[in-house]
Amino acid sequence: MFDQIAQTIPYQQITVEGFEISIKRLDLVHPHISGNKFFKLKYNLLAAQQQGYKKLLTFGGAYSNHIAATAYAAQLFGFESLGIIRGEELASKPLNSTLHTAQRFGMQLQFVTREAYRHKQSSAYLAQLQQDYPDYYVIPEGGTNALAIQGCTEILSDEDQQNYDLICCAVGTGGTITGLIEASHSQQQVLGFSALKGDFLSTEIKQLTRKRNWQITDQYCCGGYAKTTPELLQFIQDFEQQYDIPLEQIYTGKMLLGLTDLIQQGAFPRDHRILVIHSGGLQGRLAAL
Repeated sequence: MFDQIAQTIPYQQITVEGFEISIKRLDLVHPHISGNKFFKLKYNLLAAQQQGYKKLLTFGGAYSNHIAATAYAAQLFGFESLGIIRGEELASKPLNSTLHTAQRFGMQLQFVTREAYRHKQSSAYLAQLQQDYPDYYVIPEGGTNALAIQGCTEILSDEDQQNYDLICCAVGTGGTITGLIEASHSQQQVLGFSALKGDFLSTEIKQLTRKRNWQITDQYCCGGYAKTTPELLQFIQDFEQQYDIPLEQIYTGKMLLGLTDLIQQGAFPRDHRILVIHSGGLQGRLAAL
């Protein structure tokens, strides 16, 4: 089913401080199942179909790209969907653009306290969820599981594996970068720009791959998830005007801000061939830009 809507992913070339950079425009894969979400959902939805499920359940925050993409994919392929949303206080407020989009695509929203949401991966919570929703196929927060990683290995083509020294991507839950690491050649380096503060993602990814040709930095998270700075917002505006490539402030803007800063610091050899993965998520632009 996903193969029927897949497109040839275009590359866009830009020059930053003398470096020729290729940007792989995953944001153009599909207008709603955008970017890395296309690859993360692919095998999960195939598995749900093969196992006879008619309903999907997943998790996310108020501005989750995954929630919006899953809602659309569920509607497109004939599933009902339920989103467990972090933040019980949001139930009494008008829906933001992300949650409104998910609801418009047919997703039911269930708001839970932030404390309860923190237990979403515990065995006790998942067991209770299975009891409460026995006929739902459960997809983790951000879509990250073994099937999502399998899908994300398909982001890199054979040419990508041969033609680039450094692969850069934004990091949220770690599924996309793990797929890129698994698909990369050992002589390539994979650099992740975390949207969250803290080094816990590195610990989690070490459990998902045996390869060590990668690194994650949170130096450009701008204070944490969904947080911004005037510098970041100005960078996004300037970048879009110069290159005509849309970014958003949660993931891709921070990644390219960080990459540009590292280049200006002289962090990479001059002959380094750099590939940037544009992971989509442009629905998030409506939140702050």
